[in-house]
Amino acid sequence: MSNSDRTCCGVVEEARMRAHNRRAQKPQPWIVLKFAVGLTLALIGYTSYVYVGIFCKDMIVKNESALGSQTTGIVFLVVFCFLLLMVLWSYFAVVTTSPGYPTDFIEKTELELPEPPPAHGQQPATVSDTRGMSFELMAPAAGLSNDASALSTPVMPPAVPATTKQGKTLHYLGTSTLDEARIVNAPADPESTHVPAIFPRQPSTTPVLAPEYRFCNKDKIVKPPRTHHCRACGTCVLKYDHHCPWVGHCVGAYNHKFFVNFVQWASILSFWMFATILGLNIKSRTRSSAPAINPQHIVLLALTGLFGLFCFLMFLTHVQLIMLNQTTVESLGFRSMQEREQDNLSRMHRWYDCGAKRRTRRRWDKEWGRIGKEGNLWWLGSRRANWESVMGKNVWWWFLPVGRGLEDAVNFPTNPRFDKQGRWRRRREWPSDLR
Repeated sequence: MSNSDRTCCGVVEEARMRAHNRRAQKPQPWIVLKFAVGLTLALIGYTSYVYVGIFCKDMIVKNESALGSQTTGIVFLVVFCFLLLMVLWSYFAVVTTSPGYPTDFIEKTELELPEPPPAHGQQPATVSDTRGMSFELMAPAAGLSNDASALSTPVMPPAVPATTKQGKTLHYLGTSTLDEARIVNAPADPESTHVPAIFPRQPSTTPVLAPEYRFCNKDKIVKPPRTHHCRACGTCVLKYDHHCPWVGHCVGAYNHKFFVNFVQWASILSFWMFATILGLNIKSRTRSSAPAINPQHIVLLALTGLFGLFCFLMFLTHVQLIMLNQTTVESLGFRSMQEREQDNLSRMHRWYDCGAKRRTRRRWDKEWGRIGKEGNLWWLGSRRANWESVMGKNVWWWFLPVGRGLEDAVNFPTNPRFDKQGRWRRRREWPSDLR
């Protein structure tokens, strides 16, 4: 660090980055990783006690505080036991199944990841691995587009680099300020006739399938595609989706299906408990001799309502991602591209000109395809194919925590709209049957 950079803020930032790098080298202690597992089991145990030992038992033994008949209590108990069995089964499967670690079968190598060249006068960034950031989003300086068919008038802006906390340089679509894109011969008066700036779609030109872009500096291995290094676990994970403290490790290639099964059955069980207790408590208020509301029922309603909503939203999110053949990490990259594109549209057109924005987006899609589908390196051609790759072809496997998907976690078929290096091509370069 130069003397000019030896400011108070610079020293603090340097110390923070060094501390961050030291923490990134060490996995979390075992007790920290597994603490939430014990908390989850305790939550399941307490809610089961209240539902069976108080709610259903009062009806079965015909206590004065019972909210329903004996038959109702027996039926509710049977349904609850079935749903609880499915929750515990799926939770046991996701907790005990390893997500898959490439270090178990890939030998270490001394290959070093090359540092991207400086981008348009920017200083080169230090490249290191990260938990969650996709290598598909990392790129050296993206060159200017050579397609001048629709861009003959404006001066084309470069891609804007942005540095992450881990030191990587990301290159987004378009520019960061409107001043970086000007129209030649534009009116001198900014309040005169509006001439919109023209921004092209500029996908990453990084050869993401090349070995040097898949090298992990921490584990010293060339990672299989879609593999990422988890800072919490301290190792690379095959087809890394996210680190889930509730299961004590990562959700990856081998346990992603079981995680979906767990949140599916957990949401059903939670909503069943919530609906039955709330319904009978409301119904009992219509009687003249209604028993007092049990405080345990209130606590159970709060727990099952919140937990059920959380699991249901998680289930819907993962169903959508699986049908798009995206992991949670990869979806963040597509979302960033879409947000950058929306920002460019707002610069190209007035805020109220929705029709022009739609036409511009359609023009981009006509040239390249859609970002999350044709622009997805792992898109298999249909939602059904994407779903079966994770959940399997057997319909029963979609609901039961058994079986596995069609992927082998190491080799993934790639979208033919990309070249062999993993770079998105224009529609005119696609195979003729896909255009």
